[in-house]
Amino acid sequence: MTRASRNSALSAIGDDAAPILAITRPPSRSWLWRLASLVLFFLAWEIAGRAPINPAFPPFSETFAALAGLAADGSLFTAYRSTLQPLLLGLLVSALAGVSLGVAMGLSRRAEWFLAPVFIVLQAAPMAALVPLLTFVYGIGLTAKTLAVIMLALPVIALNGYKAVANANPSLVAMCRSFQGTRRQQIQKIIIPDASPVIFAGLRLGVAAGFIGVILAELLITPTGIGDLITYHRSVANYAEMYAAIVSIILLSSLTLAGLEAFETRVLRPEKRGGHAIA
Repeated sequence: MTRASRNSALSAIGDDAAPILAITRPPSRSWLWRLASLVLFFLAWEIAGRAPINPAFPPFSETFAALAGLAADGSLFTAYRSTLQPLLLGLLVSALAGVSLGVAMGLSRRAEWFLAPVFIVLQAAPMAALVPLLTFVYGIGLTAKTLAVIMLALPVIALNGYKAVANANPSLVAMCRSFQGTRRQQIQKIIIPDASPVIFAGLRLGVAAGFIGVILAELLITPTGIGDLITYHRSVANYAEMYAAIVSIILLSSLTLAGLEAFETRVLRPEKRGGHAIA
C-alpha cells in the first residue's frame, strides 16, 4: 500500500468515526456529588443532634447504631413483612389501573370527561383525613391499608399518563396520518413511545405516594409494621429507634425510586446513558 492510499484510507476512517466521536459523552460523575451531599447532610445531622437543643433529636451516629440494632434483632424485617404486603398490592393495582386509565383519558374525550375530575378531586383531597374513614367500611385489615396506598398512588399515575398521552407530539401524529397510518399504528408507534418518559415519571411519583400511603395507614388505621415500630418507640421515648425506623422507610423508598430510574435509563431510554457512543 502506497503512502497516498494509506493516508486516504485513514482520512476515510476518520470521516466515518467523526460523528460517533462527536456524540460520545464522558462518564457521568453525578454519583460523587450525590455522595458528597449525603455526607454533608449526615454531618449536619450529627452536629445538630449533639447540640443541646432537644433530647428527642438524637445524632446520626446513635440513629445509625439503632438501625443496626433493629436489623440485628430481626424486629425491622418482621415489621417490613407486614408493611410490604399492602404496599406491593396497592402499587401493582395502581400501576396497572393508573397507566390504563391515563392512556384511555388521553385518547378518548368521553373517558377524559368522566374520569379526569374524579382523579383531580382525589389528588386534591386531604388523604390524612380520609384514610381513617376506610376503617369504618373495611375494618383494620389488609384491605383498608391496600386501599390507602391506591388512594394516594392511583391519581398521580393516572393524571401523569393522561397528560403525557394528551400532549403527544402533534407533528409526529400528523406525519403518521400523512403516511396513511391507522389509528392503532398512531397509538402503538407514535403516541405511546412519545409519552412513555412522562408515564414512567408518573409511575415513580406514584410509588413515592404509595410509600406515604402505607405509612399513613399504619399510623392512622392500625399500628402494624413500620408504623408500629415508629409508634412504639415514640411512646417509650426511644427516639434513636424511632428515627431509625423512619430512616429505614426513607432509604427503602429512595432505593426503589433509584432502581426504577436505572431501569428506565438502561431499558426504556438508553440514549440517556453517558459514556457510550450512539451510532
